[in-house]
Amino acid sequence: MRTLVTGASKGIGRAVALRLAVPGAKLALGASTLSDELKETAREVEASGAEALPVFGDLSDPAVPKKIVKESINALGGLDNVISNAGISIPSAIGDIEVENWDRVYAVNVRAPMLLAQAAQDQLKAAKGAFVVIASMSGVQPYPGMGPYSSSKAALIMFARQLALEWIADGIRVNSISPGLFRTALTEKIYSDAATKKQREEMVPAGRIGDPAEDLAGVIEFLIQSRSTYMVGQNIVVDGGLIDSIQAKIAGRPATKG
Repeated sequence: MRTLVTGASKGIGRAVALRLAVPGAKLALGASTLSDELKETAREVEASGAEALPVFGDLSDPAVPKKIVKESINALGGLDNVISNAGISIPSAIGDIEVENWDRVYAVNVRAPMLLAQAAQDQLKAAKGAFVVIASMSGVQPYPGMGPYSSSKAALIMFARQLALEWIADGIRVNSISPGLFRTALTEKIYSDAATKKQREEMVPAGRIGDPAEDLAGVIEFLIQSRSTYMVGQNIVVDGGLIDSIQAKIAGRPATKG
């Protein structure tokens, strides 16, 4: 299986790459730069018996998505799947954000997946493959102070639904995943504070913060396998029950009889 994973140097992308790294697999590992982290991901992938190709570039540059898809196709002999995981966040209330930052968030989180899809379409059609985008629970529910991020992830979810209906006739499956609270390199500072970590854990019905390798990589793997060929345009929320628990937290709910 030949798969391009963007944002593969750490966090969710790294976890997915290592999950897919089985003997015979071929993985193109995308990141903004050829960092030590990306090189380490590639080494671990190869240690598992898979083939690893680092591809890199700033996805806010509209020329980069096509470039890394082309490099992936040339090196791997084609593409069966694309996992569009790379994303950025610039915290800000919508009323305060500068237009340059707004545009950058949308360029990486929404435009880049669209350009990746366009560049990979012919390959995915030939392979009857899958295109998976990683959104966020913040695209399902608003997140105060994260207006550009939340709205871009909401746009990404709709993009995936739109693309799914346009591409399913060609046998290409498109779906999105919206992770909840996960501990990654980007959130490590938050969870290194014990009090904040405990408070967040208490909010989640599952009682813990998600781990990309244990709780998310397998879901993504499922979406590119033949077992999921009847799933089209779905947004799968992986959040330990957090979003659906909101009404259980409202004071004064009617008492129920057991």
